[in-house]
Amino acid sequence: MDEVRPNNGPAVAPGLASIFPPGLQAIYGECRRLYPDQANPLQVTAIVKYWLGGPDPLDYISMYRNVGCAAQDVQEHWHYISFGLSDLYGDNRVHEFTGQEGPSGFGFELTFRLKREVGETAPPTWPAELMQGLARYVFQSENTFCSGDHISWHSPLDNSESRIQHMLLTEDPQISPVHTPFGLVNFLQIVGVCTEELQAAQQWNGQGILELLRGVHVAGGPWLITDMRRGETMFDIDPHLQQERVDQGIETEGSNLSGVSAKCVWDDLSRPSEDEEDSRSICIGSQPRRLSEKDTEQIREALRKGLEFNTKAALPPINSQKQGHDRPQSRKDSLESESSAAIIPHELVRTRQLESVHLKFNQESGTLLPLCLRGRLLHGRHFTYKSINGDTAITFVSTGVEGAFATEEHPYAAHGPWLQVNTHWLLVHTQTASSSILCRGTFCIDYSCGSFW
Repeated sequence: MDEVRPNNGPAVAPGLASIFPPGLQAIYGECRRLYPDQANPLQVTAIVKYWLGGPDPLDYISMYRNVGCAAQDVQEHWHYISFGLSDLYGDNRVHEFTGQEGPSGFGFELTFRLKREVGETAPPTWPAELMQGLARYVFQSENTFCSGDHISWHSPLDNSESRIQHMLLTEDPQISPVHTPFGLVNFLQIVGVCTEELQAAQQWNGQGILELLRGVHVAGGPWLITDMRRGETMFDIDPHLQQERVDQGIETEGSNLSGVSAKCVWDDLSRPSEDEEDSRSICIGSQPRRLSEKDTEQIREALRKGLEFNTKAALPPINSQKQGHDRPQSRKDSLESESSAAIIPHELVRTRQLESVHLKFNQESGTLLPLCLRGRLLHGRHFTYKSINGDTAITFVSTGVEGAFATEEHPYAAHGPWLQVNTHWLLVHTQTASSSILCRGTFCIDYSCGSFW
């Protein structure tokens, strides 16, 4: 990557149209509306473009100096805007063109607002690499981001000693969605947060925590500006926020986090693992059985449903024919199988009731079990762990969740590699030590600090 100053954008002669493709022009136009006196901003650009084999998916990251807004007590800061998650070219070199009515590419670009330090005359470039890292994740996994999402980063965003080690995502407060010839582009702003703020977003909901951050000037303020030198969480600044807002929100609303990607496996203890009908693997020839498209769609819908504030929790029926139409078929959600192995016809996979199960999680996944209980199950909802290492999925369901195949009579049920656990009888108790085991009868959960992995 290298820093360059781009040519001015959309107003070009017809013969230069290929240099300034329509998708790029449309986003440049919105940037110039916001920054009319910075038509030629400092940019970080990928030297070798992604569509030519380069490692960086974002063609450009523009960096603007924003003077803030005294009337709203918004401080001066640097404003970063990406180009490349949306379709800039419309010729299928990067994104499949699916029409003007749907999303352009992945349907969004990333932005970031960083507090300008006293004496800074040029924006730091480390946010550009952070944005490239997030873009690489999106391109490689084909999972998209939404406002309210949280990103567990577990490292200072600028590789310093900062407490800002995680991220939330929200709509950019100044940039409006752009309609391009290749579809709609929204702008999602990265907001740096401390570990305690991330955990609160997990336990309650991202939008609620973002709203609290807007009300605390040093923690972000109205435009959610990231200050890498911030040494206090918003709960340190205003201790009442935890009890009066977050804890009360969890108690009354529950959590809208319906599932996570995790390191997890499950075992059917009621039969030997080498059994030919092992709950996690059905073999045809030499190929292991993988999630069918219908299995995948049901798990995907489970997470989608959980993110909606419906009064009635529900899982889609297994035989549902519904397919997602909110994005091109070339894109996938976070729970779609990445395996290229043979797919077993859905009709050949039967749902089985199990007598005993053993669940294993790594420590970070296991620490979300109280959230699963307090924020989801006690509110009549469901929570899914989807393995990052394969097609295994574990869904805890309440009795009131419609469409679940685990019931009070048969609380453990498996459909191929997808296990459901009905938790009407379960009282989960967790410990903060490095490992903990939770058992009742023929049900066991085990999570540890690393020995398992």
